[in-house]
This record gives sequence, structure tokens and C-alpha cells, in this order.
Amino acid sequence: MTFRLSSLAHATLVAALLSASGAALADIVVYNAQHESLAKEWVDGFTKETGIKVTLRNGSDSEMGNQIVQEGKNSPADVFLTENSPAMALVENAGLLAPVAADTLNQVEGPFRPGSGKWVGIAARSTVFVYSKSRLSPKELPTSLLDLAKPEWKGRWGASPSGADFQAIVSALLELKGEAATLEWLKAMKTNSVAYKGNSTVMKAVNAGQIDGGVIYHYYYFGDQAKTGENSKNTNLHYFGKQDPGAFLSVSAGGVLASSKHQQEGQAFLKWITGKGGQTVLRTGASYEYAVGKGAASNPKLVPIAKLDAPKVDPSRLNSRKVTELMIKAGLL
Repeated sequence: MTFRLSSLAHATLVAALLSASGAALADIVVYNAQHESLAKEWVDGFTKETGIKVTLRNGSDSEMGNQIVQEGKNSPADVFLTENSPAMALVENAGLLAPVAADTLNQVEGPFRPGSGKWVGIAARSTVFVYSKSRLSPKELPTSLLDLAKPEWKGRWGASPSGADFQAIVSALLELKGEAATLEWLKAMKTNSVAYKGNSTVMKAVNAGQIDGGVIYHYYYFGDQAKTGENSKNTNLHYFGKQDPGAFLSVSAGGVLASSKHQQEGQAFLKWITGKGGQTVLRTGASYEYAVGKGAASNPKLVPIAKLDAPKVDPSRLNSRKVTELMIKAGLL
């Protein structure tokens, strides 16, 4: 049997094999830290094509990841979906993930899957600097994320240090620049930045002229622009590029729990998400996250991944525990 099947064909085949063998299609439980609306679109499409029902249990990256580690082999979860890869790396390092099927891994571009093969990228998001068009001209923009540690940026920029999104960016900084440089930058951030809760709140503050700019992910801007634009109309996005830490592409991850009693169904779900069905949802839906499947196109409103010039970071090496330790040491948490 060839493994060069489309995601839809693979998922349909799994359902057909189970039915032919007389086995009932098993429901699966997904611990979901992705945006609920995006996860629901994926679930609805998958269930429609396969008949396999999916129960979503929603929470944050850190909440879901730590819960799985605490539950261990007794976890009721079959699949884990994250917004950022450090939470998945946490579960992987605890030895709780099953290998992802080779044909699923092969559907995804190399930078968006770890060498271990224990999980796979399902979407991606770019780090950006959202800035006030009235307070900053293009020539006044920082050339690097590291520039925000300079004294002239004191009180002028914001971020959401308690969120998994920002902590993933710090994880990339740690991997690229090392512990000493990361701690130094975080201490400067404590002095220079204004802390907000959530990327949307950071963007709203920039839009309202409270600060000059902020570090967020790209899709908050595009999502707001697609609605009323009321929280982003006075802002624009600056892409650092040049493989700067500020150009980091964070990988949303999917993995099947080794303890799952429904391995076939869990693997079929990952196959569908990373294949034509799931990646088309990213192109046509309202999530504005990047598609990561081979040959899959992202929403045409987005800057193409190839033009982002993101730094090369192995997502499995991102260390959320060390980042938390450093951020506490810097007084940010």
C-alpha cells in the first residue's frame, strides 16, 4: 500500500479499514492549546470525512502540557495540539509521545518538524514588531529584537511576558544567543518594556498611542484587519528578517500520546491536519496562521514564509522550563 496518499484519502482509508474489520470507529480526545475556532474547523472537517468523532478539551500551552506530564500514562488524551512547540517538547522530553507516522512527517516541510519524529508541525506564526504609524517612522524602527534592550527604548514598547507566545520567542532567543545574552536582554526588558496580558492587548495599546510598538505574532494584526480594524488601524507591522531572533517562526505542534488506545484514529487526525484538508483551512479560514505542509499555500494576505528570512531553530530544542527560570530571575514573572 503506498504512503503517497492525500490527507483525505489516508483518513478515509483508516475509517474504511476499521469498518471493514468490524471494529467501531473510536472517538478520540484532543487536548487542545490551539485557538479554539481553528481547532474546531479542523475537527469538523476531519469528522465529516472519516466519521471519527473528536472531543476537544481546551486550555493554554503550559496548562495542557503540564497536565499531560502530570497525568503520565494515565492521561485520557489521544492527541495534543499546541500553539507553540515548547509545550510539545515538554511532553516529548517526558517520554509520553508515540512516533508520528512517516507519511505524515513527510507531508510537512523540514523546518517545521523535529528530528525525533515524535511530533509534527501543524501551523506556524511569525514574530513581528507592531508599531504606531504616527509615533514611529520606518527609519526609526529597531533593526533587531536585541535593540529593544537599548536605553532609548525605555517605556516605549510592550509585550505579554506571561504568555506562552512570548515565552516561545524567548526560547528561540535562548537557543540562538545563549543563556547569558538572553538573561541580559530580559533584565533590560524588565526596565524598558510595559507588560500587558495578551498579544491583542499589546496591539490595542500601540493602536491607542500608549506605547510606540510591541512584540507580538503576526496573525493578531491580520485577524483584526479582516474584521473592523478598530484595534489595528493606527498600526503597521515591522518584520525584522535577516535571521534575527525577532524573525522567529514559532511552530504549532501536533502529537499522539503513547498511552492512547486509539493510535490509528489519532494518527489519522494528524495526517488530515497536515494534509490538504487541514492546510486548506489555514489558507481559506480566519486564523491567518501559516500553512506548513509541502506545497501548501498560506493565506495570500500574509508575507510569504520565504521572504521572512527567519532564523533556523530546531523547535524540539526550545526549553520552556529554562525560559521560565530566566524570566523569573529577570523579574518578569
